[in-house]
Amino acid sequence: MSPGAGAPGSGPGRRRLPAHDVRRSSPVRKSRPPVPRQAPGRALEVLVLLCSVAAAAAAVAQPLALGRTLDLLLRDGDAGWWLPLSAGLLLGELLLDSATSLFTGRCNAAWTASVRTRALRGLLGTAPDHARPYPPGDIGTRLTLNSADAGGAPAARAALAASLITPLGALVALALVDVWVALCVLTGLPALALLLRSFARDTGATVAAYQRTQSLIASRLLEALEGADTIGAAGTGERERARVLAPLAELAAQGRHMWALHGRALGRSGVLVPLLTLAATAVGGLRLAAGELSVGDLLAVGRYAQLTAGVGAAASLLGAIVRAREARRRTRELERMPATAYGTRRLPPDGPGELRLCGVRVLRGGREVLRADRVRVPGGSTVAVVGRSGAGKSVLAAVAGRLIDPDEGHVLLDGVRLDRLTHDALRTEVAYAFERPVLGEGTVAEAVATGARRSSRERVREAARAAGADGFVRRLPHGYDTPLAQAPLSGGEHQRLGLARAFAHAGRLLVLDDATSSLDTATEHEVDLALRRSVRPGTRLVVAHRPSVADRADLVLWLEDGEVRAVGTHRELWHTAGYREVFGAGAGADAGADAGSGPGSGAGVGGSGPGAVRRPEPEEARP
Repeated sequence: MSPGAGAPGSGPGRRRLPAHDVRRSSPVRKSRPPVPRQAPGRALEVLVLLCSVAAAAAAVAQPLALGRTLDLLLRDGDAGWWLPLSAGLLLGELLLDSATSLFTGRCNAAWTASVRTRALRGLLGTAPDHARPYPPGDIGTRLTLNSADAGGAPAARAALAASLITPLGALVALALVDVWVALCVLTGLPALALLLRSFARDTGATVAAYQRTQSLIASRLLEALEGADTIGAAGTGERERARVLAPLAELAAQGRHMWALHGRALGRSGVLVPLLTLAATAVGGLRLAAGELSVGDLLAVGRYAQLTAGVGAAASLLGAIVRAREARRRTRELERMPATAYGTRRLPPDGPGELRLCGVRVLRGGREVLRADRVRVPGGSTVAVVGRSGAGKSVLAAVAGRLIDPDEGHVLLDGVRLDRLTHDALRTEVAYAFERPVLGEGTVAEAVATGARRSSRERVREAARAAGADGFVRRLPHGYDTPLAQAPLSGGEHQRLGLARAFAHAGRLLVLDDATSSLDTATEHEVDLALRRSVRPGTRLVVAHRPSVADRADLVLWLEDGEVRAVGTHRELWHTAGYREVFGAGAGADAGADAGSGPGSGAGVGGSGPGAVRRPEPEEARP
């Protein structure tokens, strides 16, 4: 392996390395490819619209039919077919309202699932760095409450469209009954329109703030739950409770404001509607006295005036649409996260797993956190990545297996750029193990077997033995078939299951990002031996914090401030004071050796030691 960074200064057994030669390469594609629309279709929304429109039509027809029925009964004592027609309209409206409620529920459920699925697909399809700005509690709120609100938008839009038919149809019907009463009602409609417009504008800003505060409380609560042990040990429960609930007062104020806006709209309409109804009734009464209207017509006029001026239902639906619009904006942020694009190439068969980083630069917040040029990891070797906290170790590990793409440069595995590989080719040949693995649900065996390719039962047990997990798994109530929820795992046992999953799916490159931090030294040594003997041969990139891990590696990649400072064996680098300080060792060259952590504390394991592994000359890989 050869870096492109020179080590400042020189010590015994060290050689100076050439300076970085960062060269800009074609940027990695980060735009999201077209994704097939994952929606439940418009059928349910159309059904909601049709039922709502039919119910509105029945409601509009009722006053006319009832008025005609009343006139006939008063005049002849027999309403004929108008009486069953009136009853049918009343029953029809009831049945159509019931059907509307049924289809609305199904439509909301289908669209909520669609919104949630697309948001989750966008979240899981992007690089971890793009999801990092969103706290887990905020993501949870977007995927639950916000998705449910957004899923109600199609049905609410259909219902709102139908609700507009009622006043318009009532106004037309009113004009057919008596044009003067219709003109009287029409003069008050602009005031109602302005009322709805003001309600929608003011509600939008309040709803957005309310949803943001909800997410903040959820994020703080999740943080407190994850750190419950620390909070309990520190005795800061009351302070943490106050921190979590601090935004609650703001949330309550925003909620009261939303209800105040809604109540104000209904209150104003509650004044306007009776006034318009009273005015229409007064005009209708005058027309009745003049002999221009019948008693039935007067009944229809009063009812049509109420239907024309009624805005209660429209205000409620408008509020739901505004809330859904703000919620959809929040879920769409997850849905539109830049997707990781994959190529069409595959790795050459039987490749040794040679890894090369060429002109790689990674930026975060405008600051360079990693620079690696002409870095070559020989296939089949074990390389420890060491450095102080914040030196860029985990960033390099993520770039090496394409969990993130570099802002400049490219990474090659057996001569093929990672961004040109298919998803299957990449994930079947690059495996990861982390400090805090997420095992998911199901049984212990399923947690280990899950991966880009399904592992057999025997392969799962072999991997568990290699990770030192077989012993405690067999002691579980149902062995490998024990549900994870019923398996009382310690931190080290949890980590060993994560290692077992990585071993079960090991390809030509295996990246261990501080994956043995919870293991004791003896177990860690056993895992290292098993890794070399029982796991598929390949290249291992190990983020290390212990000198014993670095000592057992074939080579050590030393990072400092995001740059490769030097590469060599642990014994070679131990002569440099700066390297020893990475592990907290003293300035004396023999400090680590005396403590059993420097040269000699396992030298020879895995072939480490002066001259055990030949380091090739620096070389720049070709794309």
